[in-house]
Amino acid sequence: MSQSDVLKSYAGPPAAGKPGELEGWAMIQAAIRLKDASESGDNETIMAAVRLNWRMWTIFQAELLDPACEVPMDIRGNLLSLANFIDKHTVAFIADPQPRMLEILISINRDLSAGLFASPPPEEQGAQPDAAASAPIPPPPAAP
Repeated sequence: MSQSDVLKSYAGPPAAGKPGELEGWAMIQAAIRLKDASESGDNETIMAAVRLNWRMWTIFQAELLDPACEVPMDIRGNLLSLANFIDKHTVAFIADPQPRMLEILISINRDLSAGLFASPPPEEQGAQPDAAASAPIPPPPAAP
């Protein structure tokens, strides 16, 4: 996919029936808002972007905790650990807003979004997931 195709794919939400792409789109949109808000320097805009990102991650947590969630337990546990880190990091940022603290939130959203857009589910690929795809997500770096 070319750079312009990637940018076009982020312009609007993906078609219905693609929850992974919708989650990836939401993450990249939150990352864009965090980056733009950070560059604006406006505290109110920054806090609104941070709250939006936190709300998105709270929705992810609720979905992962739903007994009907189809995400494998090991991946679910890793994502919940990451969501816990997002919660703690966000609270730390709200308590002491340092623009550099936004970089980790932006990075996490971008990286996960790229992964969700990059590979279709294994059943669509016609193959079993490889070990790298099912490997645990490494723990996030410690909050500054």
